[in-house]
Amino acid sequence: MKKSAAVSSKTPKPESTKAALETPLAASSVLVATYSAAAQSDATTRSYDADIRHFRMNGGKIPATAKMVAEYLANFASTNAVATLQHRLIAIHRAHIDKHLPSPVMDHLVKRTMQGIRRTMGTKQRRVTALVKDDLLEMMVYVDQQLPLKAARDKALLLIGFAGAFRRSELVGLRYEDITRYDTGLELLLRRSKTDQEGIGRTVFIPHARGSRCPVKALLTWLDIAGIESGPLFRAINRHDQIVGEKALTPQSVALIVKSAVRVIKGDVAAQSVAGHSLRSGFVTEAATVGLQSYQIREQTGHTSDVTLARYIRPVAKRKIPSLL
Repeated sequence: MKKSAAVSSKTPKPESTKAALETPLAASSVLVATYSAAAQSDATTRSYDADIRHFRMNGGKIPATAKMVAEYLANFASTNAVATLQHRLIAIHRAHIDKHLPSPVMDHLVKRTMQGIRRTMGTKQRRVTALVKDDLLEMMVYVDQQLPLKAARDKALLLIGFAGAFRRSELVGLRYEDITRYDTGLELLLRRSKTDQEGIGRTVFIPHARGSRCPVKALLTWLDIAGIESGPLFRAINRHDQIVGEKALTPQSVALIVKSAVRVIKGDVAAQSVAGHSLRSGFVTEAATVGLQSYQIREQTGHTSDVTLARYIRPVAKRKIPSLL
């Protein structure tokens, strides 16, 4: 009896064994969920959420049927760009996969519907108008007429955005701590970008320019007037010409600032053709016009190949073809 009792005392209780095994597994599942969520940028998550809201507002639901998704695509084929519909399809697909549901996007009906929309509507991407140096100088005249704080911010934002060939998300992501000053200009650290989601980072040098169009001078003037010594460089300003909080501007705010300046100097039609990306494409266009080599342009834009740059450079090259008459 004593022997069996000794043996039983050494035998672990099933409940304690189960608890010991489940505790690290539970912790692991939390970590897995955390890192899995981090694999997708906040901007992408917000974009997908907006697409799903649009889908629900127009009769959709999760889970959805293939017929429901196909009808949704057909209803918006004439008013939305093909790229927009494709993005919404990805959002619907992800919404199902994340819940371990079969995705209706993979159904033959949905694929054939999208194929028909592409063939009917075409897949040409919307190309925003590039804002080159002369456009920028015209915009500065309008910007300087605004209230002092807003004028200083918008001038710095537009000039830095152009000189650095920044995407709008990169521009609003810049922080005071990312600035390194040199006698010849400023070096700005890009912690993340559209093509660098893992945060490897890269630096962009902004050289001094002549006179009032100097982006370095404009940025330092804005920081001095605004009293910014840490955190985001570009922040919201209310109608009383006061900074609102310490949060950075949204990427959409960059587009609105660009459109507002263009609308005043060129009208509503011209404003509809520009966006935040017009500053970046304007730099590439201007650089190609003055004869910079593609490797020099890539150094500023962060492009890894000439394939994307070619979309900006080829139109410039075509305009340089001499007449044979």
